[in-house]
Amino acid sequence: MTHRKRLRRARRLASLAALAWGVAGAACACGPQALGTARTIEIGGPATEIGLKTYPRTLKLDDGEFVLTFDDGPNPPTTDRALRALADECVKATFFLIGRNADAAPDTAKAEVAAGHTVGHHSYSHPGVTLRNLSEAAAKADIDRGIAADDRATIGAAGPQPTTPFFRFPGFADTGPLDDWLMTRGITIFGADLWASDWLPMTPDAELALLLGRMETARKGIILLHDTHLSTVQMLPALLREMKKRGWRIAHIVPGKGPTPLAPAPANWASETEKTLEHLWPKAPPGPGAIGTSGEPGPL
Repeated sequence: MTHRKRLRRARRLASLAALAWGVAGAACACGPQALGTARTIEIGGPATEIGLKTYPRTLKLDDGEFVLTFDDGPNPPTTDRALRALADECVKATFFLIGRNADAAPDTAKAEVAAGHTVGHHSYSHPGVTLRNLSEAAAKADIDRGIAADDRATIGAAGPQPTTPFFRFPGFADTGPLDDWLMTRGITIFGADLWASDWLPMTPDAELALLLGRMETARKGIILLHDTHLSTVQMLPALLREMKKRGWRIAHIVPGKGPTPLAPAPANWASETEKTLEHLWPKAPPGPGAIGTSGEPGPL
């Protein structure tokens, strides 16, 4: 490692140390004006598939209760801003990491864990054609490589099983055999109940208005955001303040041993994921449980 690289790394570590100190300080300083984290929900056995955008069940949440999740990081310039915004409001979230990004930014991944957030897994390479369009062997290898990279980044070692048995498919493009393989290993598969459509270009204000409208309609659920998108991390402080103003609450998901509290989909449920995947990759087989399609382009 050259002197210049060592200097850059030292500066980066100092910045992350300051971030971690700031997170801890914010947690100590949070009072009744902060949104906070209302409760922790343990995700235990048996492993299952969760999130109404893709699956006919989700977490059993109370009215006005939401779970914040972020995909595709870590990306230091934007993820650090998300961590600061969450710390300022004493909010805990779940980050689904891309393994190659964890390899590239292990210090940011460690900062997520140090701040008390949950770290799940989102494949190693986030393949553009989705895992569904790889061979089963290639998809399994990409998933396992991603889990190993995330665990090395966060705890310094990787074993045969993930430290946090949570996985989210890129683009929500699962398959029956991959779902069964993951669940047999005790890994719960997360979709989402609502999203901000932050993969589309929009201003932070427009993204905030769109998401708040969907939250008002849904009244509860697992929210998908991307901590790699500047508009999202710029919008996040206002979102958390508005949630506090409206009396909404945050639930934080963590691994547990008891049964996961689940709620079935409503009678008119249909997968919104399949329409998107069918449009982009018409030859791809539909995912398990796809009984209908609706909605807009998804989180690709």
